Amino acid sequence: MNFDGVNYFWLGAVLRSGREILLQAFNWESHKHDWWRKLEKKVADIAKSGFTTAWLPPPTNSFAPEGYLPQNLYDLNSSYGSEQLLRALLEKMRQYNVRAMADIVINHRVGTTKGHGGMYNRYDGVPLSWDERAVTSCTGGLGNRSTGDNFNGVPNIDHTQHFVRKDITAWLQWLRKNVGFQDFRFDFARGYSPKYVKEYIEGAKPIFSVGEYWDSCNYNGHFLEYNQDSHRQRIVNWIDLTGQLSAAFDFTTKGILQEAVKGQFWRLRDPQGKPPGVMGWWPSRAVTFIDNHDTGSTQAHWPFPSDHIMEVRRLMFNMQIC
Repeated sequence: MNFDGVNYFWLGAVLRSGREILLQAFNWESHKHDWWRKLEKKVADIAKSGFTTAWLPPPTNSFAPEGYLPQNLYDLNSSYGSEQLLRALLEKMRQYNVRAMADIVINHRVGTTKGHGGMYNRYDGVPLSWDERAVTSCTGGLGNRSTGDNFNGVPNIDHTQHFVRKDITAWLQWLRKNVGFQDFRFDFARGYSPKYVKEYIEGAKPIFSVGEYWDSCNYNGHFLEYNQDSHRQRIVNWIDLTGQLSAAFDFTTKGILQEAVKGQFWRLRDPQGKPPGVMGWWPSRAVTFIDNHDTGSTQAHWPFPSDHIMEVRRLMFNMQIC
């Protein structure tokens, strides 16, 4: 989707109340474009287009302009705009019944001061002023080992610590009740146990949540294997361990579609005749998509073939009726 020359990504999900259409309302370069102010002018168009939720970039202070290296989580002045502009955008979205989805980056956090080992693994002088116990031992802290995969180069948060979970829950509640976000997207969900996602959702009570559980599909060299059951099983397991409270991005379906559109239509059904991604096993918790700010945009880590994008709607329809 395109507004004023800026590309947006659409995503689909199903809630108990019916179908949800999510708009990823940013890309990797959006921080360069006075984003909160620009997006506020597009809310009416977003609502008219039928989107129920707009996924916004991380709203907090960050060392990287894109927002994914947070430090002071309570500081809502970011490269996307001021706190005042953000709150004006969220109020406009509320008026048009478009829910605001916050990008929740809690796997890692940039420290403010040096601590154990001469590393920036303390958070002095800002809200959530944690010491080295809040950082996993495998990323330079005095906490426990990580309950997931490491995000290299940045202190990873130790979610096994009760004081950490208490503070994160309070921050998420603040985003919901004070700031005005209604939905959550959990960034780098592989980095910590899904049981903590369950706890955070139960504590903050977002209307809808989705996790980015992204690892590689099954390849044989550069050839995508037909059977992707183990890949989608890992995503399904993550959903299940959140207490089934969170949906997940259907990376399995994305990987399969990228090959199917090249003429490999035999990929569109699994051996049981069902859609071969997460949507074939758990459609109410599968958020389908073809690209996001990581896979597409200017990062292009795993982009969908641009000359086949118009074929996706037909293929998705065929997968759902199989």
